[in-house]
Amino acid sequence: MCGIVGYVGRRPCRDILFDGLRKLEYRGYDSAGISVVQDGRFSLLHSVGNLDNLEGILDQIENGGTTGIAHTRWATHGRPSSENAHPHTDCSGRFAIVLNGIVENYVPLRAELQAEGHEFTSQTDAEVVAHLIERAYQGSLHEAVVEAYRQMEGHFTYCVIAVDEPDVIVGIRKETPLVVGLGDGENYLASAIPAFLSQTRSVIFPEDAEVVVITSEGAELFDLDGLPVRRDTQTVDWDDEAAEKAGYETFMLKEIHEQPTSLAETLAGRIAHDGSVVLEDLGLTPELIREIEQVVIVACGTSYHAGLLGKYALERWARLPVEVEVASEFRYREPVIGDDCLCIAISQSGETADTLAAMRLARQAGAGVLAVTNIVGSQATREADGVLFTRAGLEIGVAATKTFLTQELAMLLLALYLAEARGHLSPTEVRAFTDQLRTIPGLLRDYLEAGAAATVNEVASVYAPSRFFLCLGRNLGLPVALEGALKLKEISYIPTDAYAAGEMKHGPIALLEEGSPVLVVATDSFIYDKLMSNVQEVKARGARVIAVASQGNKGIEEIADDVLYVPKVHEMLSPLLSVVPLQLFAYYVAKNRGEKVDQPRNLAKTVTVE
Repeated sequence: MCGIVGYVGRRPCRDILFDGLRKLEYRGYDSAGISVVQDGRFSLLHSVGNLDNLEGILDQIENGGTTGIAHTRWATHGRPSSENAHPHTDCSGRFAIVLNGIVENYVPLRAELQAEGHEFTSQTDAEVVAHLIERAYQGSLHEAVVEAYRQMEGHFTYCVIAVDEPDVIVGIRKETPLVVGLGDGENYLASAIPAFLSQTRSVIFPEDAEVVVITSEGAELFDLDGLPVRRDTQTVDWDDEAAEKAGYETFMLKEIHEQPTSLAETLAGRIAHDGSVVLEDLGLTPELIREIEQVVIVACGTSYHAGLLGKYALERWARLPVEVEVASEFRYREPVIGDDCLCIAISQSGETADTLAAMRLARQAGAGVLAVTNIVGSQATREADGVLFTRAGLEIGVAATKTFLTQELAMLLLALYLAEARGHLSPTEVRAFTDQLRTIPGLLRDYLEAGAAATVNEVASVYAPSRFFLCLGRNLGLPVALEGALKLKEISYIPTDAYAAGEMKHGPIALLEEGSPVLVVATDSFIYDKLMSNVQEVKARGARVIAVASQGNKGIEEIADDVLYVPKVHEMLSPLLSVVPLQLFAYYVAKNRGEKVDQPRNLAKTVTVE
């Protein structure tokens, strides 16, 4: 969850570290801190709350030291407070650490260290690392980091600096992200690329249990036995402008408007001239595809909703039985799967702890594992048999928008690919769908440029004072309704329930009273008439209906109080468009209520802890 950045080089690093934290604030904003090696000691600064508070006291650190680490925290162990903010130091004040993740055995480690006379100043699990380093240090920070690592259980990344080795930062990871940035006479460690993107685009992705030692001269990687490890340097194709708002008032609004480009990127090179789907790196031979008897999709949050849409496509087109599982539940079950099962793990970051654990469980049961992710070099890509990248680009907003659409599109492409390979769709049928898919980015761009945001804002402003929303959908509309409800909850904090419209009579209808707002995903489909019967039941209870409908459907205006139209496409592709007005609706409800949509409370962009 938390954000880490470290710098070693020739320039004063205080402001460099703070700028890096700004790029990582989406990972946590309960508290923050910076530690810089200067004149044989640490200049250390902590603050509670978002980074504006840290910036207000930043001048308390002299901007002279050239080695330092910084951290923005999403609290797990210990409340948000100055004492619990990172970096943490040891008893002697010679070592400072920042950590992302959870040290699961910190309680016995802490008790052991306290029995030896170590004094703790926080309630965090992370502080034990500083004391373990202190205990293990015998002249080599590298070796002390390894010794501490061997004693720790959990999933974590930590970086360490020492006053005795002022020109070195040592980092190590276990199942949570760490990336190296290579500059000219300076180098970086961070939990995500945006932390140093304005300075360098040359990166190295360490594996688990690999020690990274950076100095101003370069970066070296070692295994736990001290043997050198070689990792190729990669060049990322993002630029620093991608991490800025580009004139939009928030990252979320910017990213909603970037969705046409992200969809185009996801499609690029994946539809051949003959209309067939081309997917490389899936790790699936034609023989393996024909042998698949079962698909299990594991995911969390927004990715879970994308998985539900994938289920409809895989079952309808590829004729495969599909289960969609919440990863945090799947990992503690005893699923009945084997070597005839394909497990599809969907994770925007590729670092979601529960999804990674579910992948490992599926692999242990003999299933093949395919990762659908946005991040090259992420843990999911290293553990899967194959990868399908979503190509959403950089997403800063905590509430996922373009990553959801690209996940959905990736699942549609996968379903078409498997359907043709298994003989359930002919090349002509596949081409009919891919021809339509090619039009989606343009349709969405036209929709947004025609003033969709203003239209939705006008409607959202009416309902912003509401105390409750109900979202309804059927068939493909249900996952869209679930995603729309999630967005409302995430950024407006209004209790919102999402339900299959046909199940409404089995409980949720009791929530409705005069004026209750109900969002309905009502794009054209084979089940549209059934849905309209459910809408009539809602209206009979005095509720107000806000419908998302296909352009040209004027009849719905006789039923709904407000209609948000989207371009009409084949019903299987309609969620690529119908979810967008729901994203905008949630956005403008939150804005009209004065909420900070880029920093929803209690949430972080990447959930790298259980």
